[in-house]
Amino acid sequence: MTSPSRQKKGAFAFRPSLARLVTTKRLLARIVLFFEQLLPPLMPVLSVIAFYLSASWFGLFRSVPDWLRILLLIAFAGAFLVSLLPFRTLRWPRIAGADRMLEERNGLPHQPVTVQEDEPAFDTPFGRALWREHQTRMAEKIAALDAGLPRPDIAAHDRFALRAVPALLLVTAFGYSLSINGGSIRDALQAAPEQVVSDPAVRIDAWVTPPSYTGRAPIYLTADGSEQAPIGIPQFSGLTVRVSGGKTAEKVVFRKANGEAQDISVQADTKPQQTAASGSEQPTAAPASQALVAQTHMMKLQENGALEVNGRRWSFEVLPDKAPEIAFDGLPKRSVNGALEIAFTVKDDYGVQEAHAEIVPVETDPTATPLYPLPEYRLDIPRRNARDAKGVTSRNLTEHPLAGKRVRITLVAKDAAGQTGRSPPYEMALPSRPFNEPLAAAVAEERQVFALDTRKMPQAIALNEALTIRPEETIPKLTNYLLLESALARMKLARGEDALKDTAQYLWEIALGMEDGDLSLAERKLREAQQNLADALDRNAPDAEIKKLMDELRKAMQDYMTELAQRMQNAPMQPNQNAQNILRQQDLERMMDQIENLARSGNRDAAQQMLSELQRMMNNLQAGRPQRGQQSQENSEARKQIDKLGEILRDQQKLMEQTFRLDQQLRDRMQRGESDMGENDPLLDEMNPGENGEPQDQQQGQQGKEGQQPSDQMTAEQLREALKQLRAQQDALGKQLGELQKSLGEMGMKPGPGFGQAQREMEGAGRELGQGRGQPAVEGQGRALEALRQGARDMMNQMMQAQQGQQGQGPNGQVGQGDQNGRDPLGRPRRPQGPDFGDNSVKVPDEIDVQRAREILDAIREKLGNNPPQEMERRYLERLLDIQ
Repeated sequence: MTSPSRQKKGAFAFRPSLARLVTTKRLLARIVLFFEQLLPPLMPVLSVIAFYLSASWFGLFRSVPDWLRILLLIAFAGAFLVSLLPFRTLRWPRIAGADRMLEERNGLPHQPVTVQEDEPAFDTPFGRALWREHQTRMAEKIAALDAGLPRPDIAAHDRFALRAVPALLLVTAFGYSLSINGGSIRDALQAAPEQVVSDPAVRIDAWVTPPSYTGRAPIYLTADGSEQAPIGIPQFSGLTVRVSGGKTAEKVVFRKANGEAQDISVQADTKPQQTAASGSEQPTAAPASQALVAQTHMMKLQENGALEVNGRRWSFEVLPDKAPEIAFDGLPKRSVNGALEIAFTVKDDYGVQEAHAEIVPVETDPTATPLYPLPEYRLDIPRRNARDAKGVTSRNLTEHPLAGKRVRITLVAKDAAGQTGRSPPYEMALPSRPFNEPLAAAVAEERQVFALDTRKMPQAIALNEALTIRPEETIPKLTNYLLLESALARMKLARGEDALKDTAQYLWEIALGMEDGDLSLAERKLREAQQNLADALDRNAPDAEIKKLMDELRKAMQDYMTELAQRMQNAPMQPNQNAQNILRQQDLERMMDQIENLARSGNRDAAQQMLSELQRMMNNLQAGRPQRGQQSQENSEARKQIDKLGEILRDQQKLMEQTFRLDQQLRDRMQRGESDMGENDPLLDEMNPGENGEPQDQQQGQQGKEGQQPSDQMTAEQLREALKQLRAQQDALGKQLGELQKSLGEMGMKPGPGFGQAQREMEGAGRELGQGRGQPAVEGQGRALEALRQGARDMMNQMMQAQQGQQGQGPNGQVGQGDQNGRDPLGRPRRPQGPDFGDNSVKVPDEIDVQRAREILDAIREKLGNNPPQEMERRYLERLLDIQ
């Protein structure tokens, strides 16, 4: 193998960078030489391709018969193969040729590239040195070598410049291909289309009308049919083609994407009328009269295709209408009055037209014969944003026999095209009306038994008879007993569907009357008035009908609120009442006025939405009914603990007042300087001496003896002993508070930190009382009272949350009938029942307030000690000091 150093000769041997440069230049030169050989034989190939494209774009292949089209295609293929024959002589250029090209095109004398490879003729030391020097000088000229661009000299091969003909023809054909009659490259490979002759006398008016629910404008098609891209249109759009003029009836065809052709028929009302020709008329007059009548062709576009008429073509891309989507927005829940509240989300391309909840029982008997169909639950869809909307609907289904049974709820949405979408099902117990009266609940159960299956009427009759076995013990009211007997007679005589429904309705009215009296009737009338108004708004009723229905709604609302107010007159307050959820009469009146104004102004959607909100508010309005069963027992126990806490608060308040009074009397004795006061008594340090160190009230006048309390005659020592005796009462209150906390824990409630702080303050106050120190004891007792009130508020909050959990309502999911200040549903104050724990507006005086009160009392004593001249003023000061 020859080493690289021996392969390099001349200056390349000791200058490697120069050798690499020359190698690169040689490669570029060989590439240039190859393209100079390639371009002349490439011109015939490009010319054949140009002639083929020109023929295709000019529409030659689609306008000739198939045999000629195939013959032309073979001719072009043969010409293309013949044009490739000159490429057989192509060879890759040699290095010597590249060196000569570099030297010639760069004008280098003495062959500087070739000389590096040559050897001297005479191999002598001097000749070798001289030759090396010559090679070195020639190598310095190689750095500026440039291969340049190929010079094929095409003009030598095409002296007449015929190569311009296919180029000009190609550009012209490309411009023609953009017209309506232009051809395509694929025409040579497919059969020629059917030749359609366009009649210039025929006028075509065509347009596409999208469905009205899409909200899109009609699309008018141009008269020449020059649309190249498919026209996007909604599914179920109407295509209308109106043909007029010409002498013959024009054929209108819709060609589907799969190639199937469908004739679009003429509308019946636009077909030319055939008239009987008289004998004087020519026979050719009838066809001519037919052609002069404009014909209208119509069809519904449901898939992609193209319209072809009179040699013109329009392509359509049908945009499919997707089915609507609907889903639950949270779990369905029960309102306060038993109504079913469903929150949902809905989405559709062009808006949902109707939505409802499909409610079916989970357990069904195929042989059962129910008296009523499945419940209907229509969802309130906002019209303005029905494409992507959220909503909440509340419907009262407690009257349906399925109330209280396990049901499967599925939301169903329907768009204007008739497509439906369904949500995943959700199983729950259908909310039922809570009956607090056991007799009313039993009557409702009778109705439910035979309403779900009319074959079980004997079982319902047996239940009714069982209720009247011992009426003197179970039915205190004679009216209720007579109603049950009349219902029993109806149940035995009921035959047929109408009679059974009347009996079921009669039993339901009996149950509601036993439960609520006239309140249930007023509530039903209110629901009927709301539903009538909602239906009128939905069908865009006239303003006169809206006004009439609004008046009926106001009257029903007034009757219901009147009955509710009477019902709540003596109802006890419940711990779940919230001041933030109060519902006032003026609020309802304002909402109904807004509903009427919106309906009259034409904004029916906003009026319907506000009416739906009013229905939700009324469904969540609490009726203040007393609880029964386990919940009633729990409330009774909670009431006992509340009463016990109220007694502790009252006793602590009395004890603090008694301590304060004894402490004040003891200070009076100390200020008067009684002889039994010890010099080191701790109370002396708490006194406020005068300017000369003497008590400020030594000159106080003699007090009257009429109406004096026993403690007024006590000495300072006796008062101190009385303070010490109060410690037993304080310790007893602390023990009672501990027992209360234990009872709350057994009920599952966690005593708040306020009770623990109150117990510690009570213990501290007891120690101060044991030492005879009244002022620190009063301050501790005040802090204990504040802590007790805080603990009471925490306990009431826990009870409220527990009761809300039992009712299935969150803190913001209901409208209460009052607040903690004791108001009825109309916002009027009422007499509170049970202990009053005070509110945040009542504060226990702190140390600064006590000091200020003491200064005021000292000032009053000082003024009274100065013997005021007026008798009225003196008596007034004595009353302020509670001196009788």
